[in-house]
Amino acid sequence: MNRPETLSDLAVFVAVVGAGSFTSASTKLELSKSMVSKCVNRLEASLGARLLHRTTRRLRLTEAGAALYETSSNALSAIEDAQLAVSKLQGTPRGVLKVSASQAFGTVILPPVVRQLTLDYPELSVNLLLDDRHVDLVREDVDIALRITGEPPDSGMVYRRLGPNRQIVCASPAYLARRGTPTTPQELPSHDCIAHMQRTTPRVWHFTAPGGGKTSVQINGRIAVTNALAVRACALEGLGIIELNSYIVGADIAAGRLVRLLEGYDPKELSVYAVFPQRRFLAPKVRVFIDAMLASMTPEPYWDAFLRAPGAANLPGNTRKGHSLPATEAGAKNRPGYARNSPPGNRAARR
Repeated sequence: MNRPETLSDLAVFVAVVGAGSFTSASTKLELSKSMVSKCVNRLEASLGARLLHRTTRRLRLTEAGAALYETSSNALSAIEDAQLAVSKLQGTPRGVLKVSASQAFGTVILPPVVRQLTLDYPELSVNLLLDDRHVDLVREDVDIALRITGEPPDSGMVYRRLGPNRQIVCASPAYLARRGTPTTPQELPSHDCIAHMQRTTPRVWHFTAPGGGKTSVQINGRIAVTNALAVRACALEGLGIIELNSYIVGADIAAGRLVRLLEGYDPKELSVYAVFPQRRFLAPKVRVFIDAMLASMTPEPYWDAFLRAPGAANLPGNTRKGHSLPATEAGAKNRPGYARNSPPGNRAARR
């Protein structure tokens, strides 16, 4: 029963019984009568049992044939239902979309995206799995992860760069009034700086100077925090200088609660990546989520609007050309460059 033709032979057998004759079954299946007969004979030989009593006028099931027909017809119906379900899933986005993201990004950025997706696709549900660690997408049954890194993410996964994630050095007006305002990275060691311990190098900050040179600075300070949102809260309390994602501190800078520092010195550039475990058949629910994220980040992330406001400095790193690709259309998963396979051995810290 393990030959590749067994399933098709079962389907032919069920069709013969349902149609009541070899001739009617051959018409329904668009096969020759001899081919239909051959399939049934092969199935009987494989099982070692006669399934049909054949007469010139009609067919009659044997006891073995009746048992096989009942079981096989139910199984074939289940297969048809499964094929229909897959076909539907490959059309309109539906089902449960499981998204992994850091606590900060998931809290600040994703709720508006999820709101719009659930309005646009009533049959789609979204589970946000917010955790400051790298989840195993396959083992934990996650559809897509959003990761902020300086390098292409996890080995063995497929990734799509969504856009830049800019880092901003800032502090509260109260802190600056008390301790003064640094104008170069070299002045940071004499200030209280708050270490974000989820970073790859939490106590070393990296910068690109106005002339293009690279510099790294060892920071000092008594406060160390493992959560990005708590880093922001400490800065608002005047506890020190922070280097944090623009999507977290942008609104505070625009409102004057925090003051941007070291303009012209760009912190290390990072990117937001969508990471998923397969690419041949990208489920519609994953595709529309990627498109929604691209729409919010192209040509520039909407949360960086404060950097483009009148009087604001140029965007960090904005001398380079090129942005993320525009939002995809249905079926664009096969477009060249829609996603890339991660090189082996790459792993970076969550932001």
